[in-house]
Amino acid sequence: MPPVIDDKKCSKCGLCVEVCPVDVYFGSEKKSVPTVSYGEDCFFCSACVLECPADAIRLRYPLFAQPSYLSG
Repeated sequence: MPPVIDDKKCSKCGLCVEVCPVDVYFGSEKKSVPTVSYGEDCFFCSACVLECPADAIRLRYPLFAQPSYLSG
C-alpha cells in the first residue's frame, strides 16, 4: 500500500523524495507535492515519514503487518 501525502500539510520540500530507498516518489517535480509513482514498491521503512518536517505523510500498513493482526 502506498504512502499517503496530505496535500494541505505538505511543504513541498522534497525530503521524502530524497530519502526513499526504493524511489517510490520517482518523477516527482521539485517544489510540488510529491507523486507516488511506485507505491507497490514501498516496504514501510518509514524513512519518508520520519524525515517529513510537516508531518504530512502516513503509511497504510497491510493487514498482515499491523500489530493487532500479529498479536492474535
